[in-house]
Amino acid sequence: MMHIDRIRADTPATSRLAYLHNAGAALMPAPVVAAMKDHIDLESEIGGYAAADREASRLDAVYGSVARLLNAAPDEIAVVENATVAWQMAFYALPFRKGDRILTAEAEYAANYVAFLQVVKRTGAIIDVVPSDASGELDIRALERMIDARVKLIAITWVPTNGGLVNPAAAIGRIARAHGIPYLLDACQAVGQMAVDVEAIGCDMLSATGRKFLRGPRGTGFVYVRRALLQQLEPPMIDHFAAPWVARDEYRLRDDARRFETWENNYAARLGLGAAVDYALDIGLGPIEQRCRMLADRLRSGLVSIRGITIRDLGRTPGAIVSFTVEGHEADAIVRSAAAAGITIGASDPASTRIDAEIRALPPLVRASPHYYNTDAEIDRLIGHLADLAPP
Repeated sequence: MMHIDRIRADTPATSRLAYLHNAGAALMPAPVVAAMKDHIDLESEIGGYAAADREASRLDAVYGSVARLLNAAPDEIAVVENATVAWQMAFYALPFRKGDRILTAEAEYAANYVAFLQVVKRTGAIIDVVPSDASGELDIRALERMIDARVKLIAITWVPTNGGLVNPAAAIGRIARAHGIPYLLDACQAVGQMAVDVEAIGCDMLSATGRKFLRGPRGTGFVYVRRALLQQLEPPMIDHFAAPWVARDEYRLRDDARRFETWENNYAARLGLGAAVDYALDIGLGPIEQRCRMLADRLRSGLVSIRGITIRDLGRTPGAIVSFTVEGHEADAIVRSAAAAGITIGASDPASTRIDAEIRALPPLVRASPHYYNTDAEIDRLIGHLADLAPP
C-alpha cells in the first residue's frame, strides 16, 4: 500500500503547491536532498577526495540500484551528467557509413534528432521516420516493412515530451532482436513513471535522467548498454578513467559500461540519484505507474468537459503527461496564471518534437504531468482553474 501522507511529508513543497510539472523536474523527496547535503558537508570538512574515499561503498551501490531499477547488471550501467549525455555516449559510439539507415519515430525528441542530422552530415547515413498508426503510436507493421540490411539502428523515444504518448517499446524490441539491429531507447520520461525492464523490452541501450519522474537531482543521468553490445562499442570520447593508459602508445577500454564515464563527477548528485532510485524501488514501480495513470486519467476526464480545451494526447494507453490547448489563451499565459494560483505546470514547444508538431499542426501546448505524490484534490484544483478561464 502506498502511504501518500508519508510521501507528502517527505515532499514539503506539497503543503503549499499543487506541483504538476514532473515531466520537467519533479520535487525531490527528503532522503534525496539529505544524501546530497550530507555529502557536501562531508566534502567541506575533509575535502572532496577523502569524502569520495569514505563514501566509496555507497557511491558504488548506485550502480546496483540503477541496475535493479532496469533489471540489468551493474556493469551494464554508466552514470553521467544528464540524459542527453547518456544518449549521446551510446549513439555516437555506433559506426555509420554512407547509406546506413537510422529508423526513428514521428515524435522523436529534438536533442536526438539533431544528432541524427549531424551524423547524416558527417557520414552520409539516412534518417527514415517510421509512420504512426491511427492511435498515434509508432506503427509496428510499418517498422517491420522498413527493415532491410542497411538499417543499422532503431532509435525511439519511449514517452515523448508532449502528447501523453507511450510508444510500444517492447514490440519494437522484438523486431530489433529478430533482425539483429541495435536498439537505442530514450526512456527519459518513462523511468520513475513506470516499470522498466530492459530484458522484457529488448533494447540494447537505454538513456534516462534523474530529475524527472525519478525525483532525483538535476545534472544526473545514466545509460544502460547490454553487455553483448558493450564490447563492440568505443565511446566517442575517453579519458584515463574510461580507458586506462597502459603503455606509452596504448590505452585499454574498461570492460564495463563505465567506459562511457569520465574520472571527475558530482559525487553529491550521484548519491542523490542513488537515493532517488532507492526511494522509488521502496515504493514499487508497479504502484507508482498505476497511480500516475489514475491521476492523469482523472485530469483528462475533467478537461474533456471544459469548453475550449482540446486534449492533444496520443496513444492507446497515455501516460502521465497531459497535453492540451485552451482556446483564446497562449500556453505560457496558462502556465503563468496557474502559477499565480499556486499550481505548477509547464509548456511544450513544437520545436521539441518538430515532426509530430508539423504533422498535427500543433501550437505550443500546455503540459501537466502528475506524479504519485499528487492528490485528487490537486488535480481538481487545476481543472477548476482552467474551467474559470474557459470561454463563456
